[in-house]
Amino acid sequence: MSSISIIGTGNMARTIGTRAIAGGNTVEVMGRDQSKAADLAKALGGGATTGEWGTAPAGDIVIVALLHDGVVPVVTQYGDALAGKVIVDISNPFNSTFDGLAHREETSIAREVAKAAPAGASVVKAFNTVFRHVLEKGRPDVFLAGDDPQAKARVEAFVESLGLRPLDVGGLRMAHWLEGAGVITVGLANHGVGNLDFALSITELSV
Repeated sequence: MSSISIIGTGNMARTIGTRAIAGGNTVEVMGRDQSKAADLAKALGGGATTGEWGTAPAGDIVIVALLHDGVVPVVTQYGDALAGKVIVDISNPFNSTFDGLAHREETSIAREVAKAAPAGASVVKAFNTVFRHVLEKGRPDVFLAGDDPQAKARVEAFVESLGLRPLDVGGLRMAHWLEGAGVITVGLANHGVGNLDFALSITELSV
């Protein structure tokens, strides 16, 4: 099992934390508001702990569960405290109309995190194509991207502990297209599917 630190106290932090505890992982919660972090850790149960904001996370895998515009600033703030960690970016940088990305260049929040992260840290993009309540109640595929094979293997093992299937899409450059896939899920929710009760998945043909 994995040792996880979650930076953030919102809905995705709660959902991932709940599944992580159920999967036998250790979980630490870190939030700017220490009382909210403590409340979430208590709600998660299973021995979940609270870490002090800005200090070195206890977990080997650090999930940054924040809105996209807060991810890079927080990684920058933590600085060397993240050295040697696997940083997981789950954010979706939607534009104001939710039909495109907030950044116009062929980059991603994950790639910008990699620029801001300290030496020895690795960045993996994951979980951004799954709506929160589907992650909470369903068994969706989890797509991930990253340049460090060992870091990806650790995140894959964590995803499997949640009872979910990890699917590697390639290097961190592919995080841009995972963010684009996040836009597609919103388009499907608003049009072709008409609700939020789904996730993108891979169907393999049996031979």
